[in-house]
Amino acid sequence: MRRLALVMGVVLAGCSSDLATFSDQSELRARWEAQNVYPQHYKDDLLAYMRVYLNNPTGVREAGVTPPRLRPVGPADRYVACVRYNARDSDGKYGGVKEGAAVYVSGKLDQFIDRPQQVRDICKDAAYAPFPELGGLTR
Repeated sequence: MRRLALVMGVVLAGCSSDLATFSDQSELRARWEAQNVYPQHYKDDLLAYMRVYLNNPTGVREAGVTPPRLRPVGPADRYVACVRYNARDSDGKYGGVKEGAAVYVSGKLDQFIDRPQQVRDICKDAAYAPFPELGGLTR
């Protein structure tokens, strides 16, 4: 009888740990989704970031951007704006069109993804609109 009680105790302890994990995951997902606030000033955030990110932010060509939309990033969705641009390198030469994905948390730019394969996956169906403000950046 004591063995049975011991075995039942171990089994119940295992179940409660599984329930805690499930509860933690759903709580994590709920917190994650609560931070999905549409970024009202996404272009301003992008311009400020790109001014610092690019070696030479002047004269950017072929600039395009998508409005933010929920896309899978991390354990759930985040608002993401896809960006396309052709910027000059430090020698003043154009390096070709590149793409990036601006990820927003609580309505603010949180990270910029520039790894080509990851950006292709996130922005695979992006419909870019002209982004002339990016072409007008100065140092």
